[in-house]
Amino acid sequence: MSNGDSAIGQAADAVEDASNAPALDVLARAGFAVMALLHIMVGGMAIAVAFGQPGDADITGALSQLVANPWGPVLMWAGVAACTGLALWQASEATVRARSLPGRERLGKLISSGFLAVAYGSVGLSFAGFAVGLRGDSGDSTRDFSAALMAHPAGLWLLVAVGLTTMGVGVYFVVKGLRQGFRAELFRFRGTRRGGLIDVLGVVGHIAKGIALNLAGLLFVIAAAKHRPEESTGLDGSLKALRDHPFGPALLVAIGVGFIAYGVFALVRARFGRM
Repeated sequence: MSNGDSAIGQAADAVEDASNAPALDVLARAGFAVMALLHIMVGGMAIAVAFGQPGDADITGALSQLVANPWGPVLMWAGVAACTGLALWQASEATVRARSLPGRERLGKLISSGFLAVAYGSVGLSFAGFAVGLRGDSGDSTRDFSAALMAHPAGLWLLVAVGLTTMGVGVYFVVKGLRQGFRAELFRFRGTRRGGLIDVLGVVGHIAKGIALNLAGLLFVIAAAKHRPEESTGLDGSLKALRDHPFGPALLVAIGVGFIAYGVFALVRARFGRM
C-alpha cells in the first residue's frame, strides 16, 4: 500500500469514527422522530383531502401547521438540526460505513442511503426556510422547478429522468415493504407479538409511501410528455388528483392510513433501530 493509499485509509477511518459519535446518533434518532411526525401529519391531511377538506397533504402543509403554534420557530430550528444530523448519518452509511461491504451491496447502499441523505437534507432546508419566514406552496415550487428544467435544451429528458427516478424510489419502497427489508433496521422485537405488529406497520407504511412516490413521479413524466410543466405538482397535487376518480377517495384514505403506519414505524425506528 502506498503512502497515499494509507493516508486516504486513515482519513476514511477518522471520518468513520466521527460518524460513530454518540452526538450524531442522537441527532439521527431525533431526525427519524421528526420524519415520523411529518408522515403522521401528512397521512392525516391525505385522509382530510379524501373527504373534501382544504389543505396541502405534503411536507409543506405539515410545516405550515407546526410553525403556526407558539413554539413554531423553536420547532423549525430543532427540525433543521435533527434532519441535518440524519442526513449526515445517512451519508456516512452510504460511504465510509459501507466500505467493508461486497461490491454489489456497497453500490446498493451508496444509492439507497445516498438518496435518503439528499431527501432528509432537503427536508432540513424546508425547515430552515420556514424558520426564516420563506414559506411557499410546494405545488408552485414543483411547477417552477419543472418549468426551469423544461427551459433547458435537454429539459424534456431531464424532467422524465426526475419522474422515473422518483418512481424508481417508489418501487424500492414497495419492494422493501413486500420483502420486509426494513427488518434489518429493527432486530429487537423479532419473534414477538410486538414484532409482528411492527412488521405490519412497516409493510403497510412502506407500500403506501412507495405508491405515493410513484404517483408523484408519474406526474413529472406526464408533464414532460405533454410539454406542460404546470401539471407536475408534487405529492400534494398527485394525491388531490386522485380525489376526482371513482375510487380515489378510498385510495386516498388507504394511502393516508399507510403514511400514518409508516410514521408510527419510524417512531419505533427512532427509539429502537440499529444505528
